[in-house]
Amino acid sequence: MLSIRQKLTALLSILALFSSIASVYAQNGDIPRTADDKPDFNGIWQAIGSAHYNIEPHAADFGPMYELGAIGAIPGGLGIVEGGEIPYTAEARQKQLDNKADWLALDPVVKCYMPGIPRSNYLPFPFQIIQSPEHVVFAYEFASASRIVYVDQPDFEAPIYSWMGHNLAYYEGDTLVIEVTDQVPDTWFDHAGNHHTEALKVTERYTHMGPNVIIYEATLEDPNVYTRPWKVSFPLYRRLDENMQLLEYKCVEFTEELLYGHLRKQE
Repeated sequence: MLSIRQKLTALLSILALFSSIASVYAQNGDIPRTADDKPDFNGIWQAIGSAHYNIEPHAADFGPMYELGAIGAIPGGLGIVEGGEIPYTAEARQKQLDNKADWLALDPVVKCYMPGIPRSNYLPFPFQIIQSPEHVVFAYEFASASRIVYVDQPDFEAPIYSWMGHNLAYYEGDTLVIEVTDQVPDTWFDHAGNHHTEALKVTERYTHMGPNVIIYEATLEDPNVYTRPWKVSFPLYRRLDENMQLLEYKCVEFTEELLYGHLRKQE
């Protein structure tokens, strides 16, 4: 039986092959294009996998509530981090372990806060890309989150820090590159407590592998908690379901008791 590290190596090799194939598709022009001849990313997309539990390789484990049995357990995963491990400083790694030990109480997503970037892209919910020459809008089913990406507007400054960050984009050939900065430090990358500070910069790259698959890559930089930049990568699949659309998932109503139940007036 293959070890997790061997499986991870195999997965990374496959992703590298995907990237090579994506370049071939781009060179051959066998990808959808907009009226202004840019790669067309319009559509509803979704990742497949267990990265929302833990972006690093991990074995299956008990969930936070034993009453849920098998359906509440955490599935294993090969991870999406290139090299298999986030290059934390020693202090930051300890904070991640502390977060993980109490993630049900601490993970902002449990309380329906915005997931941030890149986490929004690998949650088990679809999202829609709406593309124009000046802007790219990402609409996420989870929490009805969204972000506006400003294309070729490098001087547009972020007014404040925000949960989904400040998003500036440009094209490198047939790859859409988005630089995300000014995210609040409260977001996590997964349930395992992987974290960052307000210094985080995420450079996303979206490249078609074909008309219905995008290779997503992101480089993450934060000198406050990482010893070097690191990358995640995974495929995004176009949802081809008949009548596919984003459905309402305004999760605030599901968290009201969790957040405010203690304030209920006792009779």
